[in-house]
Amino acid sequence: MRFGIFIYDGVEPIDLATYGVLSMAQRIVPEISICTIAPSRGPVALANGLKVTADYDIDDAPGCDVVIFTGGPGWAAQAKAPATLDYVRRVHASSRIASVCTGGMILAASGVLDGGPATTKIEVVPPETSPVAIMRERYPEIDVREAMLVERPDKVVTGGGVTLCIDTTLHLLSQMFGEHVANETARILEYRRAWRVNREAFGPILSGRPAAQGG
Repeated sequence: MRFGIFIYDGVEPIDLATYGVLSMAQRIVPEISICTIAPSRGPVALANGLKVTADYDIDDAPGCDVVIFTGGPGWAAQAKAPATLDYVRRVHASSRIASVCTGGMILAASGVLDGGPATTKIEVVPPETSPVAIMRERYPEIDVREAMLVERPDKVVTGGGVTLCIDTTLHLLSQMFGEHVANETARILEYRRAWRVNREAFGPILSGRPAAQGG
């Protein structure tokens, strides 16, 4: 089961917690594999100076069971990049697709969120504008929600901002391998309490659940 993490210049480093959650989940489900995908293969400059190396570019990326689009200040450039938006549409046509934080803005720009609910990052530092407000204004075809995550019946999951990338990745594990795998991953992450509190206080919107595969 291959997970792709889509990164680009200007991704917020905390969104790489998606990779960290999957790395811990490999201890429970060894067949999980993870790769990073970027507009161009090689060094990627994340926000505030962190550099990572992408395994693949969007032209040579392998097929993935799910691709997670990360967020960060660089989302605005990616939302205008034809090659990235074409890649989003290709992934959506063939597999599960997910976003965390402002990665949802990239999905919105591609058109794959039109006609259904979605969410993205909410909280900002003034005078910044909340991305969820930007999504609501720019993309009236989307039913924009303020939620921990939104799962749609077309195999699309959009997650909230910043550390909610952890919750979104746990949710994907639950849907793909079963709730016990997600719960056990949360336990070894020492995140069980936070996950429970987030779901109770700011629960997910589930507008159709794909069946779990395996486990």
